[in-house]
Amino acid sequence: MSKNCSLPDYAEYRFTFAQKLFYLLEGSLLVALVGYFFYRSWIACVCLSPLLFFFLKAKKKELAGKRRQELSIQFKDLVLSLSANQRAGYSVENAFREAYRDMEMLYGAQSPICQEVRHIILGLENNVVLEKLLYNLGVRSSQQDIMQFADVFLIAKRSGGNMTDILEKTAAVIEQKIETDKEIQLMISAKKMEQKIMNMVPFLIIFYIGTTSRGFFDVLYHNLIGVVIMTVCLGFYGAAYLLSKRIVEIEV
Repeated sequence: MSKNCSLPDYAEYRFTFAQKLFYLLEGSLLVALVGYFFYRSWIACVCLSPLLFFFLKAKKKELAGKRRQELSIQFKDLVLSLSANQRAGYSVENAFREAYRDMEMLYGAQSPICQEVRHIILGLENNVVLEKLLYNLGVRSSQQDIMQFADVFLIAKRSGGNMTDILEKTAAVIEQKIETDKEIQLMISAKKMEQKIMNMVPFLIIFYIGTTSRGFFDVLYHNLIGVVIMTVCLGFYGAAYLLSKRIVEIEV
């Protein structure tokens, strides 16, 4: 088992080179579409280029959220494995060593949970207190479940509580939360699709009218009044997009 592991801050996300290139191209395409449909000007595209910063920031936030959700699911399975190992008679510290094998088989050595367990095992080998390692994971994960587990683990170990029961109850709570989140996401999946379609409607309307009735929108382009009107429309569109996105983003 390799002991080298990179420990991410799960509240942040760093693009790989390929991801950064892909999202830069995607963002540039979106800026070009907005510049064309609202202003019919390449100069407008240049002026709107700062939107790329907000686009990349939003993508990082989205990917960070997905990674935290992935970690939460994997952490639930880790707790279940720890509970099973405890029932088999292992100490908590040795239960982590055994649990690593289970996580490696389930998710692969490069998965977030395997990286974290490797770090915990390395810390234990260097006489770092397990409670401190779990607390560090809870802080970096930005996940309430993991942070609460670290707190409960600390209290239980100091007070001599039944660690096996605590692990089982913790896994049950996390699993219930994950299942609730899945049910919510399933219920609003149709609304999310509607939101994506509605976000494209203004562009489709402009494209359709501009194609079937050439010159119809000419009065709105390349003059001061038209630029002001289209800028106001763009502002309303941006506000509607952010509002719709906020409505369908439900966290448990």
